[in-house]
Amino acid sequence: MRTCRPAVTLVTLLAAAGVALVGFGLTAGTPRPPQPDPAHAPGGPRAAPTLPPLPRADPVEVQVPRIGVRAPLVPVTADATGTLEVPPLHQPTVAGWYRPGASPGENGNAVIVGHVDSRAGPAVFFDLGRLRPGDRIRVSRADARVVTFVVDAVGSYPKDRFPTDLVYGPTNGSGLRLVTCGGRFDGATGDYSDNVVVFATRVA
Repeated sequence: MRTCRPAVTLVTLLAAAGVALVGFGLTAGTPRPPQPDPAHAPGGPRAAPTLPPLPRADPVEVQVPRIGVRAPLVPVTADATGTLEVPPLHQPTVAGWYRPGASPGENGNAVIVGHVDSRAGPAVFFDLGRLRPGDRIRVSRADARVVTFVVDAVGSYPKDRFPTDLVYGPTNGSGLRLVTCGGRFDGATGDYSDNVVVFATRVA
């Protein structure tokens, strides 16, 4: 099985880690995952709206209207080596929420990971690179609240230069990070070269 492993450092573990996201590299003639526009990469710090934080609650669904995503969420965590779990490989349309981190709406960055493709074709976050600043993301929570985030930036990063602090580090207010594979697919290693990261801030 070929996988894509973003090189990250989990703040809670202080160790090098990997997120085992599927990166099968689709067959010849199949479109490759779209890559982010460099013009939309993160710039300077963004002022977060003044919103009271929500209490902790598990997220159950993520919606990204621009790219037609409406996906159930399952909790994922990390093992003793710092390797992040992933959604079930037989369910490529399911995304995973990093449970030891913030829940969407709490202070801090909530992190959601998803597969880019599978042997059956594009997976839940195949089109993540199409997102643009201003796009909306909605996360439904187990307490019946729906939290809305607006995309601030979308970046592509070589795995050995994953923006750990921007993804897992502290932040003012409530943020959201969506992560998947991207870049060039290496048929020899069965892996994508980069990670695509969407940075978003809670607005409602």
